[in-house]
Amino acid sequence: MTVIDISPSVMQFLLAFIVVAPLLGAVAALLPAPPGLRGKNPDQAVLRHGVTVTGAVLIAAIVLAVGFDHDHPATMQATTDISWIPALGVRIHLGIDGISLPLLLLTALLTFLCALYSYFKLPAGPSPKAFIALVLVLESGTLATFAVLDLLLFFLAFEMVLIPMYFLIARWGGDQRRAAAWKFILYTLLGSVVMLLGLLLIGLKSGTFDMVALATDNGRGLTTSVQVIAVLAIGIGLAVKTPMWPLHSWLPDAHTAGPTVGSVLLAGVMLKMGTYGFVRILLPIAPDGMRTFAPYLAAFAVVGIVYGSLACLALARNGAKGDLKRLIAYSSVGHMGFVLLGIATMTPTGVNGALFANIAHGLITGLLFFLVGAIKDRYGTADLDTLAGATGAALYGRAPRLGALLAFAAVASLGLPGLAGFWGEMLTLFGAYSPAEGLSRPAFRTFMAIGAFGTLLTAAYMLIVVRRVCMGEHAPHSQLSPDDRTPQPADGPGRPTAAGSPSQLADIQTYEAAAWTPLAALTVLAGLWPAILLGLTDPAVQKLLAGGKS
Repeated sequence: MTVIDISPSVMQFLLAFIVVAPLLGAVAALLPAPPGLRGKNPDQAVLRHGVTVTGAVLIAAIVLAVGFDHDHPATMQATTDISWIPALGVRIHLGIDGISLPLLLLTALLTFLCALYSYFKLPAGPSPKAFIALVLVLESGTLATFAVLDLLLFFLAFEMVLIPMYFLIARWGGDQRRAAAWKFILYTLLGSVVMLLGLLLIGLKSGTFDMVALATDNGRGLTTSVQVIAVLAIGIGLAVKTPMWPLHSWLPDAHTAGPTVGSVLLAGVMLKMGTYGFVRILLPIAPDGMRTFAPYLAAFAVVGIVYGSLACLALARNGAKGDLKRLIAYSSVGHMGFVLLGIATMTPTGVNGALFANIAHGLITGLLFFLVGAIKDRYGTADLDTLAGATGAALYGRAPRLGALLAFAAVASLGLPGLAGFWGEMLTLFGAYSPAEGLSRPAFRTFMAIGAFGTLLTAAYMLIVVRRVCMGEHAPHSQLSPDDRTPQPADGPGRPTAAGSPSQLADIQTYEAAAWTPLAALTVLAGLWPAILLGLTDPAVQKLLAGGKS
């Protein structure tokens, strides 16, 4: 069933446009604006250009989704297959199925919302031209990662996002931004070098880099030893990007130092590139190698779940001087642990749960980083002790809509039933209860129990954050110092009200509501109607795990 019948050639064009348009837009952003489009403020003109390009890509992605044949989500659609480097057998092979389409839409949506937010709230830094160009290059590389079906093209797209994210952190970030940017680039580049060796090994041993042909072959053309080496090499590169414990240490620094938009894109779409690689490449192409490493992957995943939650609890406690952005970054380590656990089960239930958790994490954590960025702009800090001790009323009393939305995002992140975060975690744990044939049931049921314990820890730290940031420390009013009652925000939106009463903060602005409402609405929609996602992913996952047979 297609909502609107669109011809295959138009679908091909739409997918190619989605991948290439941001790249062309990035080049155009660096060129002088035509006289008629320059306006009174050249900076605003280039920011408007960013909104226009990302908006056009989002519209094209929505039209592509509308024309997608939902009756056959396991079939590659909108495919383009052109020979590019005949000597190496590399082809420009593009296509989407039920696994990649939701990630394509998520990337297009989040990048557009980031461009819209930046139009009104550009982070402090060098030229807006360079900022918009980097965001567009980042979008192109991410979209290409989810659309290409050739191993070497996948690697090129995978690497394409590193440089723009490095500069976004290093030039538009906050304190310690250069150290965080270097840590990010060194970790990810070293992981990528190892990954390239694994991809080349598969291509040379099988005689093709075509991901569809390799998935259909289902590892039959590769010996078990080759698969084991390939999974180890490729898995390390993907695990760094995911990030999997203990290869995660670049992430909290990158999030803490990065600008709001950089954090949203890093958490919302870049982390998904690693988990997507596990599902698209390793599960179907090297199943024997994955079966060998699945218990270890699951073990690292559940350690990451518990470690991330304990780190968040340590940051959230009173007197720890914890940074709220850093706390949300550590929560990502835990959430992505659930995704890796689902993949490690090698079952349709677990992999569907992993893909659902991927999308849910992109929506919820993207919203959380938007909100934390807005709070930091208002208070001038993201220090939890400062936010909690600023006034007895805290956010609920000073910016009630902002406080309510933060509480909503927090309970969505802890997996409240009825919101998007619930289904991915639940399906992942179900998958761990009954893993694929050949995997140890007692081991995976132990991992399931540890993962379930991790959900309790997640609820604990998220509720502590809501209590402290939204409600404050509940100090008696007479005990609050004058400084506590009226903190001075970075850009001055706070203003004292009646004498002795807590100062007010600017509540959610119109542009903020426009950027955040789609994420909140989709979090509710995916939570109440999970079939909208699972209906796309399940047939594609079934085919992938069955070796290309529907």
